[in-house]
Amino acid sequence: MSAALMVIDMQNAYFESPALQKHQERLVEKTNELIGLAKAAGIPVLMVCTEHERDKSTWTLSMLDDDQGFIFSGSEQADFIPGLDYADLPRLVKTRDSAFVGTDVLLRLRNWNVETLVLAGVATHNCVAQTAADAFANNFRVRFAREALASTNDEYEEAVLRVLSDEYRQPIESNAELKDFFNAQQA
Repeated sequence: MSAALMVIDMQNAYFESPALQKHQERLVEKTNELIGLAKAAGIPVLMVCTEHERDKSTWTLSMLDDDQGFIFSGSEQADFIPGLDYADLPRLVKTRDSAFVGTDVLLRLRNWNVETLVLAGVATHNCVAQTAADAFANNFRVRFAREALASTNDEYEEAVLRVLSDEYRQPIESNAELKDFFNAQQA
């Protein structure tokens, strides 16, 4: 069995929200720890980010309805948050909540012989949950990095994690538990 770590949407734009700002320091610390653990165990890490074009060609329905774009390619909003250790890590750009929609993520994961995805990032009840559900639909097992997740709505976050954990058998684990999982992948 092989695993990969996906760090989702740890970008400046999302941390403009006070609900996520209060978690930023913890998220940077715990995500960097997780990246280090994965690298030490030889587990590939994929930095997933959202970017849109100004010409509206990549906008979601709600963006089109509101005539309001978000996270434009090349903008400061699209940059990863300060302090995040992402140098030399591959980057996957998406335009929808799920990292599986309209990207080459399946090819990358198959090339790495991945069977299990460890998910970290924001927002748990949106992009992380959609990616987890689509991972399940594509026969990948998922583990959530509890200490490296946050959401703009705590109630939604807990509800969606409970559903995904119960229905899709996707465990919610600490970095210490994930360290043991990563190290077991080396055997």
